Amino acid sequence: MKIARGVVLATIVFLSVAFGSIGSAHDMSAMDMSSSSDPMHGDNPNGMGGAMSEMDAHMRMTTLVPPQPGDIDRAEYVVESCRRALIPYRDYRVALTEGFRIFLPQIAQPVYHFTDYRASGDEYHGHLDLAHPGSVLYVKDGEGYALVGAMYSAPPDYTTDELNDFIPLSVARWHQHVNICLPEGITLGDLLRGEVGARRSGMAGMIPVGAVPDAERINMRAGVLADGRFGFEGKIKDRASCEAAGGNFIPLAFGWMVHVYPLSGDDLKVAFGLSVPKPPSD
Repeated sequence: MKIARGVVLATIVFLSVAFGSIGSAHDMSAMDMSSSSDPMHGDNPNGMGGAMSEMDAHMRMTTLVPPQPGDIDRAEYVVESCRRALIPYRDYRVALTEGFRIFLPQIAQPVYHFTDYRASGDEYHGHLDLAHPGSVLYVKDGEGYALVGAMYSAPPDYTTDELNDFIPLSVARWHQHVNICLPEGITLGDLLRGEVGARRSGMAGMIPVGAVPDAERINMRAGVLADGRFGFEGKIKDRASCEAAGGNFIPLAFGWMVHVYPLSGDDLKVAFGLSVPKPPSD
């Protein structure tokens, strides 16, 4: 199942990557000020919350529409096709050997996006192929990762009718990341390359040394995403506040995205749900 599309903004193509709610909101007030524990890497991979909220100022979502004839069959086809596409990637190391890259692996996230930049670029050109998802989704599992699903993307200017042609909007909700503030000197391209300013001390977004016991170590890992003001789940949610903090406001980051979780059975509410399911036990 493929959809062709014309030219998309070159900047979107360059920045083509799929990612869900990333772990950039580490509020200093939530950090354990009395211990040397590292809030960037807890035992719970979903510690930041595995659900997407339509009320979140950083998330724009499509709404569910009344089902149309054939929607269930089409949705089940998507789930089965995605399930087959994921078979080779149950071992996350296979994805890495095939060129998938982990988006911000040093940041604690409810779900980690291993992205094939070529396939993701095709998706942002409007060439969506169920057999070749742009991103494969994992949750942290000890020192490794456990497979839970895939993510498909679409151009930012796709209409709801075009999104519905790929996956019925009566069962799936696509999302966009909006109202993003990044510190001056950090771009979306930097984040895609894993560059968070960690080696540039004193940048906005870092925790002041002495504020918490492990501030320097956390800054070296998380860089400008350490203190919780900036990023995809940051406290800053509007242009005025972003500019006042010396940041760069991004109204829309990337295009449309949809998660599919086909490994937990045939329940479409789970497969297209907004929460990250537990990985299968086998």
